[in-house]
Amino acid sequence: MKTNPPSFRPAASPARRTFLKTALVAGLAPLIVPGRVLGRDGGVAPSNRIALGGIGIGPRGKMVLETMLAEKDVHYRATCDVQARLRTEWVSRAEELYGKGACTAYRDFRELLARPDIDAVLIATGDRWHAVAAMYAARAGKDVYCEKPCGITIGLCQSLSDTMRTTGRVFQAGTQRRNVPNFQFAVHLARSGKLGRLHTLHASIYKLQVLHDWLPAEPDPDPNVIDWNMWLGPAPWRPYNKAYVVDRRWRGYYDFDSGAKLHDWGAHTVDLCQWAGNFDDTTPVAFEPDGDMIRARYANGVKLELRPAGWIGQPAQSNNANFAVGSTGTCPVRFEGDEGWVETGDNGSIELHPASLRQEWRAFVMRGTDPSRHTREFLDCVKSRGTPAANHRVMRHTHIACHAAAIAWQLGRKTKFDPATEMFIGDEEANRMRTRAVREPWIA
Repeated sequence: MKTNPPSFRPAASPARRTFLKTALVAGLAPLIVPGRVLGRDGGVAPSNRIALGGIGIGPRGKMVLETMLAEKDVHYRATCDVQARLRTEWVSRAEELYGKGACTAYRDFRELLARPDIDAVLIATGDRWHAVAAMYAARAGKDVYCEKPCGITIGLCQSLSDTMRTTGRVFQAGTQRRNVPNFQFAVHLARSGKLGRLHTLHASIYKLQVLHDWLPAEPDPDPNVIDWNMWLGPAPWRPYNKAYVVDRRWRGYYDFDSGAKLHDWGAHTVDLCQWAGNFDDTTPVAFEPDGDMIRARYANGVKLELRPAGWIGQPAQSNNANFAVGSTGTCPVRFEGDEGWVETGDNGSIELHPASLRQEWRAFVMRGTDPSRHTREFLDCVKSRGTPAANHRVMRHTHIACHAAAIAWQLGRKTKFDPATEMFIGDEEANRMRTRAVREPWIA
């Protein structure tokens, strides 16, 4: 018999009870604690709010976290970063919302995860940390929203997915385009048969790049200001350079990045292609690099093409040295069938053929393009214990497909892949690239 999930009413922590009681007894609650914290001003009562922690909240994390902080049922209680500047920034932001003393800062995320009053965490560190931090969080009983790419190797994606399955924690990958209407519409056309039999899926990617050197050494900083050892985490030891930390110059370097920079867009666009083709539980079986693109094929013959450009015949406009943008904006995808095609990207426009498919677009239920929809889905699942769109199973197969493509490109030759074993077939060299050495004590 189907039953409704229990309402989300976590027990108030001693710290929360003590804080509220002290403020109220002192008669200072209206001055120290904003009304929304106490459930007034249209807010949510403390017992019904999700206690959130943040790990590695830089520029990208700020965008995601602010959408969560806008929700009335969220209380940002703890923040962690290796940079003192960001620790201070997020404590101040939380105090603006909830009052003085509402948020505690940490340099080591394990201290944050040890807190029993934290329900969920946002992980927005650099790529090297995502999988390891997410597994620590799940084992500590926290639900996880993890920025992509969620693992920098096939092996880490497997371990992360397995950990989420065995712990039963809610997991949402930061592939938010699964909750954006124009992408949902394009997938709807592909899956509903409106395009006929699908034969080719196109995923845009950044310019492929792998750097195996590192930046010049600089004197190590004061760990209380920038903890370089913690910044590196599971990555190999490399000499400190301020540009890695402050300017995010780690992107593209093999030691810190996800592999060939393919995941920058590919984690989104390959994900949408997998969804459109009903391939969420599998991966392509063959990969072949071809210049600046990679051709892949699924077991049923459907082709997947990864390349850095648009496809509707209009010249792609390069807006920096790494990628080209077509008329549908960044991160475009294109789905082709024997009766039609559709292409869309981040600017929300839809290109399609035949023109009669416009009626489908007009009839499609538009729910807006609010960037908070993906995070809201995660928060709702924290309460209901439901399964979000970008769950660990979906993440696993999309990310493995991206990694397998990147490995074929780095090898410069065709590879065959077994989706059941998640290994390359008869290719020891490629299989060695499925994992990397991990620095102690961060072995997953």
